[in-house]
This record gives sequence, structure tokens and C-alpha cells, in this order.
Amino acid sequence: MRSHVSPTSHRNETLVSSRGGDRRAQGQLPVVGRVFPAPVAAKVPEIIFLFWVVKVLTTAGGEATSDFLKTYGNFGGGGTEVALFVIGLLVQFAMRRYRAFAYWFFAYAIAIAGTGFSDFLHLDVHIAYAGTTSLWAVILAAVFWIWQRSEGTLSIHSITTQRREAFYWAVVFATFALGTALGDFTATSLGMGYLASGIFFFALILIPALAWWRFGLNSIAAFWMAYVVTRPLGASFADYISKPHNMGGIGFGDGPTALVFALAVFVVVSYLAIARPDIQQSPAASGRPASETPENSTTSPGLEVSIPVSVLDSESD
Repeated sequence: MRSHVSPTSHRNETLVSSRGGDRRAQGQLPVVGRVFPAPVAAKVPEIIFLFWVVKVLTTAGGEATSDFLKTYGNFGGGGTEVALFVIGLLVQFAMRRYRAFAYWFFAYAIAIAGTGFSDFLHLDVHIAYAGTTSLWAVILAAVFWIWQRSEGTLSIHSITTQRREAFYWAVVFATFALGTALGDFTATSLGMGYLASGIFFFALILIPALAWWRFGLNSIAAFWMAYVVTRPLGASFADYISKPHNMGGIGFGDGPTALVFALAVFVVVSYLAIARPDIQQSPAASGRPASETPENSTTSPGLEVSIPVSVLDSESD
């Protein structure tokens, strides 16, 4: 017995299928795309000097905050970290373009949660720092590889779809977890101490900047190399400030250290939200041809200074 399918039903199925295909073609995620709006502009900031300042402050603050929350145990402290992460994710993906407070709140939440998860693997699962460092390095490399294979670019100037933004935040989480493990590995396993580790990573972060400036290192590679190193840099100095003297610190305390860095982040991000010097430019405004791919850009996504395009940011979310 043959079933009869009405033309109207067939058209509706085709329309639903077409809409799903359109969402995928536009870079929307299968489930997230049904809940959150598609981006209408870049979802991440232009990389000016203040970006690096806030990035280091969030890494330091995330380290101290996570260490402070550990005093409340895996349920209380870990639950708080997960809650902050979920809130940050929901707020960030609800935005249709970069907003300073939403972006940096989520980055701070990832700094806290990434630290907590990395420390959990060491303290509770009993994986050595060398092991957790290697694990997160492999995870980070895998995310980069999948992102590049899927999207054909790792440029921050391409974060204009949900799928690319998801890859971006996955990399951010992996870098925070890796940086936590790496900083602890150099400070404790290698016996360098927190201060020496901080100085070491400060010197290390200058290498990609110098390589890009003087020797023509690819700007995208230079940015991500520096980005990864900011995590152990900030975490090492945060531990040096917060930890007691018998652990090689100056004994300021995890709670007070976390509060100071949180206030510092709030002040700088407030300026960014008001003055908006870190809004990404359109290709025409930035001088890049519309047809120019991020990989062929002659400027660095990590070092140039940009002028905000207020007219683009004046659209409602």
C-alpha cells in the first residue's frame, strides 16, 4: 500500500532541510544555532597593547581565584567554577558582535575553570605535571589542526561565525589549562620557583614578537605562540605574589591576590567598553582588500593598533 505525501508536507520538509543547510553553510552550530543568534560582526577584539595587558591580568587573576576556590572543595569551589563558565558561555554566545564585558568575563571564567580542571588532574587524578603538560599540549595541537582543516584559517579576523568562535574558545580553554600545568611544571618539578618561572616566560614571550618583527614570522603563528605563553607568565607571577614564603612566594594570599587582579581587569575592561579602541575594523576601513585572506595579511593580528569603526558597532544586538 503506497502512502500519500501531500505537496504541502513535502514543501515544509524541504524548507526545514534548507534552513538547516543554510545554518551550516553560514557557520552556525547544529544546536547552538537554534538558540543563539548568528554573529553580524567579529566576536573577538582587535589585538592592541591593552589586549595583552588584560590577558595577563586575567591569567593571573584566574590562577589566584581558582586556588582560592579550592579551599571550598571540589563541590563548592568546582561548582562555582563551572557556574561561572556556563554563565560566561551563555552571555558571550548571546552577543552578535564583540562586547568587552561579555568577552572578558568569559575569558576570566575560562581562566578560572581551566586552572581548576588542570589542577584536578594533578591533585585528584594524580597525573604528574609533566603528564598534564603533555596532555594539554596534544589537546591544543589537535584543536588547532581540526580548526585549520575545517575553516582554512586560524586568524582572529575570521571569528565571524559560531563555528569559528567555538574553535576559538576551545583553543583558549586548552591554552589556559596547558599554561597552568606548564607553569607548575617549571616552578615545582624543575625547581625554578615562581619568580624565576615568571621571568623565564616573560623572556619567552618576546621571542615570537621579535621573530615576527625582524624575521618575518607568520603573524598568525606569532600571535598564537605569544598567546599560549601569557598563561604561564601570568600564573607564575600570581603564585609568586599569593603563595606563602615557605613555597617561594611573598605571602599576600590567594583571596587578596584574586581580588586585586579582578579589580584591575574591571578597570581596564571598563575603559575598553567605553572608549572602544579594540573594535575590529572592516576590511575597507583597515586598508585590507575585501578579497584578502587573513593568512595573506601583511599586518600582524597580534601587534597592530586599530581605530574603532563606530558606525559598524552602532547596530543593535
